[in-house]
Amino acid sequence: MNDAGSAWVELRDLHLKTQIGTYGPNDTIPEVHVLDLTLGLSQDQVVIPVDGMSHVFDYDPLILEIDRLAADGHYDTQERLITRIASACAAYREVITVDICLKKAPVRLGSGSLGVRLTLDAVALERLRLKHPAA
Repeated sequence: MNDAGSAWVELRDLHLKTQIGTYGPNDTIPEVHVLDLTLGLSQDQVVIPVDGMSHVFDYDPLILEIDRLAADGHYDTQERLITRIASACAAYREVITVDICLKKAPVRLGSGSLGVRLTLDAVALERLRLKHPAA
């Protein structure tokens, strides 16, 4: 992160309204797609001199964008939605690292979850910023 320390914003168990995958008549169709998201920030985004939104990372616009991306149409793969979420996170310069896990459930016979995880350190996130702005 940086010499000033590190901090995280953690979003857990966000149910997304999305359609992912193609299923046959005998396949188990997921009932829910759940997002876990951890954003690495500079410590100075959490250890603040005075109370006020101008001193912290405002995650609300990012969550709204994630909701919009999830509902943006049918996805064949979880990976494509994760790519778009990662690009949305990269649009915020305050974000230094990203860890995204998108899970679907059930997997078979009413049980299990299956997730895809993407972790981007500072170098990988900067590469994404240059390569895929707002994918």
